[in-house]
Amino acid sequence: MDIRAQVAMVFHLDKCIGCHTCSVSCKNVWTDREGSEYMWWNNVETKPGTGFPTLWEDQEHFKGGWKVNGNGKLSLRSQNKIDAFLKLFYNPNQPGLEDYYEPWTYKYQDLFDAPESDDQPTAIPVSLITGEYTDIAAGPNWDDDLSGSPLYAENDINLEGLSDEEREQLFEIERVSMFYLPRMCNHCANPSCVAACPSGALYKRGEDGIVLINQDACKGWRACISACPYKKIYYNWKTGKSEKCILCYPKLETGQAPNCFQSCVGRIRYLGVLLYDADRLAQAMSVPEHALVESQRSIICDPNDPKIIEQARKNGISEEFIDSAQNSPIWKYVMEWKLALPLHIEYRTMPMLFYVPPLLPVMGKIEDGVYEHQNKDFFADLHKARIPVKYLSKLFSAGNEEIVENVLKKLMAVRYYKRSFDIGDVDVVTISKVMREANLSPEQAEEIYNLTALATVYDRYVMPPLQREEAMEGTCSPEMCKGSCGLGKNVSLERGP
Repeated sequence: MDIRAQVAMVFHLDKCIGCHTCSVSCKNVWTDREGSEYMWWNNVETKPGTGFPTLWEDQEHFKGGWKVNGNGKLSLRSQNKIDAFLKLFYNPNQPGLEDYYEPWTYKYQDLFDAPESDDQPTAIPVSLITGEYTDIAAGPNWDDDLSGSPLYAENDINLEGLSDEEREQLFEIERVSMFYLPRMCNHCANPSCVAACPSGALYKRGEDGIVLINQDACKGWRACISACPYKKIYYNWKTGKSEKCILCYPKLETGQAPNCFQSCVGRIRYLGVLLYDADRLAQAMSVPEHALVESQRSIICDPNDPKIIEQARKNGISEEFIDSAQNSPIWKYVMEWKLALPLHIEYRTMPMLFYVPPLLPVMGKIEDGVYEHQNKDFFADLHKARIPVKYLSKLFSAGNEEIVENVLKKLMAVRYYKRSFDIGDVDVVTISKVMREANLSPEQAEEIYNLTALATVYDRYVMPPLQREEAMEGTCSPEMCKGSCGLGKNVSLERGP
């Protein structure tokens, strides 16, 4: 047993209003400089939609994440020992500038220098890279709020396999059948970007699991960009280095929340600590796709178990971290209530950012002017929802619809339970039946409601100040590696030369 601490996150999608405040606050602090104009370490996508970069979920093309070999072991999809060297110079699966967008500015000086005329002067757009005129055809959040458009929403790769009826549910009312998906680096427990880096510039900090890039060691090979299935690593065209989300670790080390968390208007973000068994990581990520969610849960350890606490102390995990894990809102959402699910777990990187699937489109479905649940079949709406369960399962459970159904039933049961108090239109017998079917107790329903709707900043962000000088250095060098990231001694890392 090799117990490790991991900073983990939960995003509650029912509370996201798509305001992009998180994206702007992140950009103002970290990527407001030359060479990083197109970087969005934190972005908010409209789903259904193609996302940013365009169609990043198409791993048949981009080859990100891990795959299971015939011998049952994990290997990178993006490269192997034979072609890793060649792909340093040309990688056909590398996203290009057209998949993001060419950063631009405007010739504002033309507005000041324009001669007197009857026409209104204009500032033409020019490329920040070449300085030449550019025809703007894409930009950040280009398909924002365009869920009903054939150009963007219907090209969502997750729509493949949906029936005509399910597609009709999605597109019957434009701008209603969509939801927002905030994305950032998942700081995965099994990061393919770390494994792919030929120069060893990427590493996973041993004390908290944050994935970082050593800018001095980075040679700009960009193998990490291909290997990351979420495409949250970017190439700085000015410096020739790769860059990514650092989870605002200078703020974490003083006990503060990251910028995007702190500025979130909808209060959708939760931050805490999870403990996991690194010895079983590779095995957990090698199971069939439909079992991956439960497999990931199986190696997340109970922070109140005396044996886990003892092993954590032996591994150098501080008392402050153990205490944070015991009071973590992430533990409650992911393990205790099983409401939060990983995004595209089939990439097998064991992401440590979890999402509570959106329920609002389910509850908003009406027929003849009344909510469909008036028929007393409270969970019948799940398969008539504007966001089909099959679509959500492709995002959050590798196609396992039963897992998503269980989450939505619990979320609906909480709403019905609280509605019975506030409105009184549902009798006690019916509520009891709903709660039993959702496998939820009244005490749990109250806890879920309180942490979702009434939580303070201290409830949502449970992190101790990190004393960096006392923490072990997680360099992942061959001389110092102790398997702290759960990779070195468990997974065959098919790196380049």
